[in-house]
Amino acid sequence: MFDATENDPISPAMRALLEVFSTELSEVKFPDVDAEVLEEGASRVRAEAEAVARAQAALEAARQALADSQDALLQKGQRALAYARVFSEEDAELSAKLEAISLPKRGVRAETGVAPEAGAQSEENSPRRRGRPPKTRPSAPLFSEGSAPEAAVAAEPSVSAAAVTPRPVAA
Repeated sequence: MFDATENDPISPAMRALLEVFSTELSEVKFPDVDAEVLEEGASRVRAEAEAVARAQAALEAARQALADSQDALLQKGQRALAYARVFSEEDAELSAKLEAISLPKRGVRAETGVAPEAGAQSEENSPRRRGRPPKTRPSAPLFSEGSAPEAAVAAEPSVSAAAVTPRPVAA
């Protein structure tokens, strides 16, 4: 299951040490450590890594089965809630209880990758606002220093001062 290059659970440094002990130091025996002991340990590590990979595959399959079961239950629950709301039209108390129940929309788990908690309404679960974003008001004043209408009239050379009478500006 594991190849010697990318998925080997044994580090490159340990593989290099195993190589040295299997070639140049194959006849050397240290206390509790020799080529045979190291190879047994490496085999055990590879076997455990394969067991982990099988367990992860089984976990992923179990998670997918859980997600499928949750989706099926959600579909049945939405249908049951719709039937119950129609049935409770005459009973105000039961109708109020049913209106308080809010099941998540279909496909919410598939979009986010996480199963939403039942009854939890947050901003990320609410639908996005559609349309153009609201206009923002400029924080600067409409007329900046020297660009008031009176200043523009005073700056025009062709208009005589007698013809233009400035009006008082309300503050």
